[in-house]
Amino acid sequence: MGQSLEATAFAAALQQGQAGVFPTDTLPALATTPEHAALLWQIKQRPQNKPVILMGADGEQLFSSLKLQPEPSWLELMERHWPGALTLVVPAAGPQLELLNPGGSALGLRVPACEQARALLRISGPLATTSANRSGEEPCKNAKDVERTFPELNRLAPEPWPRPSGQASTVIALEPGGGWRLLRAGAVMPKERLN
Repeated sequence: MGQSLEATAFAAALQQGQAGVFPTDTLPALATTPEHAALLWQIKQRPQNKPVILMGADGEQLFSSLKLQPEPSWLELMERHWPGALTLVVPAAGPQLELLNPGGSALGLRVPACEQARALLRISGPLATTSANRSGEEPCKNAKDVERTFPELNRLAPEPWPRPSGQASTVIALEPGGGWRLLRAGAVMPKERLN
């Protein structure tokens, strides 16, 4: 049975290979450590070709965990939209890419505008995340939904969680040769011209 756990205990359970759910500014996030990301596809009954994203407390934490040097165009978007509801899909390599986007060449990164989530991420380090729902079903909107849908998963305390926007993050991907392409319209709309 899942429990409502304070951040330190919640992060420790994730380190031991469990999945859990925490609030963000958009929708609650189903999360594991990157090493255990395969669990996310299992829990969601989701096709393996749909990647999950890496969420962090800030851009520096995300990029240092991936050993990536952000480009000026990424930094501009980060300054304007992070923390917030924008997921940047950027070229990546290495073990984390293979765990979160098997066979892919890019990874979605996000810093949520939810203090409770960022406090957890400062303790846990970057986490593999996706919306808390079974594939094809409506996403959970709050801790009560999570408890009903995934009674076996831990939830981040304290509850009730801050009210989310209920709208998924906007996802934009870096195009080869520069420029950004809109993959999913969501809670924010960057002013940059999107392809």
